[in-house]
Amino acid sequence: MSATNPQPGPYDPNQYGTPQPPNQPPQYPAGYPAPGHPAAPPVYPGATGMPMQQSNGMGTAALVCGIIGLVCGITYFLWVFAIILGILAIIFGAVGKGKVGRGEANNGGSATAGLVCGILGMVIPAIYLMALDAAIDSVF
Repeated sequence: MSATNPQPGPYDPNQYGTPQPPNQPPQYPAGYPAPGHPAAPPVYPGATGMPMQQSNGMGTAALVCGIIGLVCGITYFLWVFAIILGILAIIFGAVGKGKVGRGEANNGGSATAGLVCGILGMVIPAIYLMALDAAIDSVF
């Protein structure tokens, strides 16, 4: 052998550069969280979790359809859309008010407003059409 390449000793545990095991974190007694981690919330007997989320979609849909139907009813040439949206607003408003009555939703005001706007959105074009019919009958 040459002097530039020395031989390892009789016992060298790290002669090939094997990785050393990582340092282990300290162990804590059971029931205590490790530092930096929050403790789990207490569990109460009879707790079932989060309450059911209320669905407010029908009242909101009734309000949107009712407002758009009312605007279409005011503009005479969109009376067909006013009738269709008015019917939808009445249906959605009735279903939404039923959900409010059962406690499944909490937007009774939106459902009522949608119901009223839907009714008005259907009545206004009906008045326009009756006036147009009367005008045509008086001319001919």
